[in-house]
Amino acid sequence: LPSDWTPDKNWPVIVEYPGNGGFKNALGDTSDGSVEGCVLGYGLSAGQGFIWVSMPFVEAPINAPKRNAVKWWGDVAETKSYCIATVQEVCARYHGDAKRVILAGFSRGAIACNYIGLNDDAISSLWCAFFCHSHYDGVREGWGYEAADRISALQRLKRLGNRPQWISHEGSVEATQAYLQSTGIPGRFTFNPLPYPNHSAAWTLCGLPLRAKAR
Repeated sequence: LPSDWTPDKNWPVIVEYPGNGGFKNALGDTSDGSVEGCVLGYGLSAGQGFIWVSMPFVEAPINAPKRNAVKWWGDVAETKSYCIATVQEVCARYHGDAKRVILAGFSRGAIACNYIGLNDDAISSLWCAFFCHSHYDGVREGWGYEAADRISALQRLKRLGNRPQWISHEGSVEATQAYLQSTGIPGRFTFNPLPYPNHSAAWTLCGLPLRAKAR
């Protein structure tokens, strides 16, 4: 909950999906795939004015307890149902505003904004806007999971409607711009290249002009 939370009004909500686990590069960027590794919600809100939810992807092994998936989607149906139930509970128990719920994510989480967030009509209806940093559903094929192709991605994108999406990427956003132009979906897209090579969401913790724009 934000430091200024009170129960006498409804609060906007940031729901954030994490990047894939097991990632590291030569620049020192890392991702462990955990909900504890999420930073966008705090970077965008500074801990005030928004309820922040770090949302897991859910694995559902046979004959074993459900658990957080540190890489890719886990069980997509379980991941979606857990997300829907969590948003509903946050709105009911902590005065989250169901009309002001933003879906955000970094890397795997950025792809999830559409792959999970627009996967069907039920989960798609939760969101008023999206914040996608570093990668985007449909730009790159061959990730190795089901429905990673552009035809499937386009069907998900068609559920976006008039809701805005912030789209940022280290170095350049040209690949995502070209992909979205090819779809014919007009969208309310804001493209924001990050002038650094780091594959990380930690820029939202720094006093950068782009963070001020994002806020």
